[in-house]
Amino acid sequence: MIPPIANDFVAGETPEAALTHVDGVNDRGVSAILNLLGEHYEDRSPADADADAYVELAAAIADRGSDACISVKPSQIGLGVGDAVFRENLARIVDAADCFVWIDMEDHETTDVTLDAFERHARETDGRVGVCVQANLKRTRDDLERLADVPGKVRLVKGAYDESAEIAYKKKARVDEAYRELLSFMFREFDDGVAVGSHDPAMIELARELHDEHGTPYEVQMLMGVRERAQFDLAEDVAVYQYVPYGSKWFSYFYRRIRERKSNALFALRAIVGR
Repeated sequence: MIPPIANDFVAGETPEAALTHVDGVNDRGVSAILNLLGEHYEDRSPADADADAYVELAAAIADRGSDACISVKPSQIGLGVGDAVFRENLARIVDAADCFVWIDMEDHETTDVTLDAFERHARETDGRVGVCVQANLKRTRDDLERLADVPGKVRLVKGAYDESAEIAYKKKARVDEAYRELLSFMFREFDDGVAVGSHDPAMIELARELHDEHGTPYEVQMLMGVRERAQFDLAEDVAVYQYVPYGSKWFSYFYRRIRERKSNALFALRAIVGR
């Protein structure tokens, strides 16, 4: 059972609990991206099981009529077992899903195989697949130039993986600068929509200004439990998606959220003291 302190960041342990949460955010004008928690499997059995769960989740979304899509991690559906297993399970999910499918980006060692899989499925499905890229990686401008004419959506985030200085910007100010530069490039060059994965008000405002200048469609994506009031306010003017994790492997995810942001740690402390 997920303790109350973690409920703000994780929607529950079951698909039904997650979809009930989706109902609530949908009622307030926010769409959802559902993610079954799990990653870095080195055996095929759990990777296949999570792929099966995503196929079932996509069917449940369709049956319920939820305003939601799904997001999968390559290492969760077989990349750690082998590239072929990842490709097979991803194809099975994309083929079965009536909803949009996002492919999350993990550490730099997975970048090439993830982008290759995205491009293939995006072209085969006429853009019903999306991928995430990370502004802190020095290669990302080249990756975006490659993806500019690929159908589908691309989500730009700042990047949470601890990469070496040889391949990634380490200072926050430089990552912010890269994010602004890359976001500007995307609004200039992309036609199928830009996903702004950020809780930073300055970046969200920049996206609004770039949309006004270029007319490129865009959406804002934020995590469940982080600046939720802002999510609902923003949804009055722009498409907003909340990234909604669920599943039994909630503890490690919740722990990462607390470590990543001081404000999250303070929130958790207040919740503990207040109970």
